Amino acid sequence: MKTAEIRESFLRFFEEKGCRRFPSSSLIPDDPSLLLANAGMNQFKQYYLGKKTMEEIGACSCQKCLRTNDIENIGHDGRHLSFFEMLGNFSFGGYTKKQACQWAFEFVTSPQYLGLPLDKLYFTVYTEDDEGFDIWREIGVPADHISRLGADDNFWAAGPTGPCGPCSEIYYDQGPEVGCGRPDCHPGCDCDRFLEFWNLVFTQYDRQEDGTLLDLPHRNIDTGMGLERISAIMQGKSTNYDGDIMSGLIEVGERLAGVTYNADPKVDSSLRILADHARAVTFMIGDGILPSNEGRGYVLRRLLRRAIYHGRMLGIQGSFMGAYIDEVVDVMGGAYPEIVENSELIHRIAKAEEDRFSATLRTGKAYLQEALDALAPGEQLDGATAFRLHDTFGFPFDLTVEAAAEAGHGVDQAGFDAAMDEQRSRARAQVKDVVWGKFDTVWVALADKFKSEEFVGYDQDSCETIVRALVRGDAAVDSAAQGDEVDALLEQTPFYAEMGGQVGDTGTIRASDGSFELQVLDTTRAERVLSVHHCRVVSGTVEAGAQVVAQIDVARRERIRRNHTATHILQAALRQVLGTHVNQAGSLVEPDRLRFDFTHFQAMTPDEISEVERICNDVIMRNLPVTTRVCGIDEARASGAMALFGEKYGDVVRVVDVKGFSRELCGGTHVSRTSEIGLLKVVSEGSAAANTRRIEAVTSFDALAFLDGQQSELRSIADELRVPVRDAAKKVADLQESVRKYEEDARRARRADAAQKASALLDDVIDAGFPLVVARVDGLDAEGLRGEWDLIRERLSAPGACVLGTVSPSGSPLLLAAGTDEAVAAGFHAGKLIKSIAPRIHGGGGGRPQMAQAGGSDAAGLDAALQAARAELAN
Repeated sequence: MKTAEIRESFLRFFEEKGCRRFPSSSLIPDDPSLLLANAGMNQFKQYYLGKKTMEEIGACSCQKCLRTNDIENIGHDGRHLSFFEMLGNFSFGGYTKKQACQWAFEFVTSPQYLGLPLDKLYFTVYTEDDEGFDIWREIGVPADHISRLGADDNFWAAGPTGPCGPCSEIYYDQGPEVGCGRPDCHPGCDCDRFLEFWNLVFTQYDRQEDGTLLDLPHRNIDTGMGLERISAIMQGKSTNYDGDIMSGLIEVGERLAGVTYNADPKVDSSLRILADHARAVTFMIGDGILPSNEGRGYVLRRLLRRAIYHGRMLGIQGSFMGAYIDEVVDVMGGAYPEIVENSELIHRIAKAEEDRFSATLRTGKAYLQEALDALAPGEQLDGATAFRLHDTFGFPFDLTVEAAAEAGHGVDQAGFDAAMDEQRSRARAQVKDVVWGKFDTVWVALADKFKSEEFVGYDQDSCETIVRALVRGDAAVDSAAQGDEVDALLEQTPFYAEMGGQVGDTGTIRASDGSFELQVLDTTRAERVLSVHHCRVVSGTVEAGAQVVAQIDVARRERIRRNHTATHILQAALRQVLGTHVNQAGSLVEPDRLRFDFTHFQAMTPDEISEVERICNDVIMRNLPVTTRVCGIDEARASGAMALFGEKYGDVVRVVDVKGFSRELCGGTHVSRTSEIGLLKVVSEGSAAANTRRIEAVTSFDALAFLDGQQSELRSIADELRVPVRDAAKKVADLQESVRKYEEDARRARRADAAQKASALLDDVIDAGFPLVVARVDGLDAEGLRGEWDLIRERLSAPGACVLGTVSPSGSPLLLAAGTDEAVAAGFHAGKLIKSIAPRIHGGGGGRPQMAQAGGSDAAGLDAALQAARAELAN
């Protein structure tokens, strides 16, 4: 069976059992405690906690997952993967432990599905789980095919407290020829004979602080079967990399590099790394993750760079990730349409990172060579340098060892390992397991009690409603008096809670009888369903259950609405001008400005910014209608509505349509016609992150105020220049030309002065086995010192060297040592010399044998440093 067949067969099987099929959630999890989605149950956490319920008896899914806490192991064996697919079926009290086991057994053994032979299957249960043992026996599993394992293997817990329960695993016997050979080999052994492929977790207890296991209100079932692992089994293969999808990606590498898999262990490792990492980065970028230096963006960058490096190791030149991306999209795009929809962006992000890292690799090689050149014969390269080569430049440790050995040096592996361990500790601190939290917080209790309030703010600025609850700190309260700050929940609300980049509304909540008033300072979301009004009691005493009138700040909301619709128009205009790779990567919609982050790979030109502004204002002036409708997600996508990059949507969505120009999924508030925006003006455009640009803009009265400010500034400049406003630009250009001519004259004078100094220095050439100049030449910067050496080298009668010192215009002492290749062959080594004399100016530095320099903080030691250089070279 092909991987796609197994995936569909599994999902269809559990649908027929009454489970609801869920699409895979994004690799960007809803859970803030997780860096990346790493298990099938991530998206069902709300069901486990009882915050959500479903009519069906359970759920099933094929979840895309990513784990990289052991990234160094990926590719070196056939087990480890960064990206993988997890088949899962789940129950939240809908079906029993026995049913879960029966269905797993049926799917695995029935000829209609996997049809695996029972004599090849082995089952494990938790040591104390007699119930699980009896269930498998009743189903028909022989007793000698059931093992009991301890808590480390077969008991799952969310943490020291909270939900937990026993596990049962299903193993496939690959045969004694791939095992350890011990007569007592059994499931759970570290060898490869018994391959675990399905884990059933029965979450039935709530562990207390004292260790007591209380029964949960309903038993949960969480199962996971690795798709790559079961595919390998079904295809008669022994590793995850031999299944159809991964072997197809390995073939891409064979074709690009002109190598053969299973012919050389080092080549095999690189081919596996390329196959795994290419699939991972395709899905990460497809879900809206972009390369960066922190968080999940850093994980993406590491995977990309590790893949690129191993491509170079195989001899692949130029950009090659595109070939892998095409293969992933072709093979897996049917199951995951997001990688098809975003394929252009995935290609461009990967290409930009390839180009950037190729330059970094060249720099890294130069850095390594410089570090090796600075070592004394037989001296070790320190572990910190080796780690920097690995972490910053992507050099694997073994490559550094090999390059160092060729130059006659060892490498401090202990220091490198210590730095690696420190980095792994930081990485593991980020990549956490699911944090379940408490079951009894005030917001969980209120969400269970009230569910979602009715939002009427699309059509109404105010409404009569009831105060459902009041919260101060972590507890619900019955009342709050004047001066108190309190959070209020309403039965109906016109207040928009901050979401999707749009800030929350402010306003007032007044008693219907006038007995109290609350000022609403902000509105946010709690537990994804509650609108929380953060208030200060202005007068009177408010009580839960009171009849009130909720009134938003209308003028503020109007400004927010204009800016929100403007972001939709702005995105469509950017896609017209820059290309369809542009996707929203973040936004902020406030009353006085809007900020829009988008995927793009270089700074916008002034002409591009002007064209985007022109298109936006054309749409605004055309007074186009802005309409909204609620429909199913599939219908919305079919209509061409644009989803936000990396955003997660429910089954029912709201579509905002700027007639004939823009159509997006959005839950925010908007104008009814584009002319209400008045005017859009881009204030700035710059970098927000790698491959991400940021535009800040203003609309309406804020745009007019911005233009008035610019006009006032221009008038001030014209007044200073004593010209009319219309002539200010020409006057500035004339002044710039005058400055350019002055600077060119100054450069010519400095060159002439330097040449005169260089000629004078040749009067004191020292014979050190080669012509040598040691001199102090004050008033130069580092570039000036290098220029002085160039002049000395031109005027020397034979190849030689120099040691120059200066007190720079800023007052800092600088040293430069430089020599020709012939001087180096005669024993001159600029890097070692600078390292020796730099302490006399309280500084440090280094470099290559041909040139090195140093800066310091004590100019008084400059003459001593130069004297030390004379003495050392004279010997």
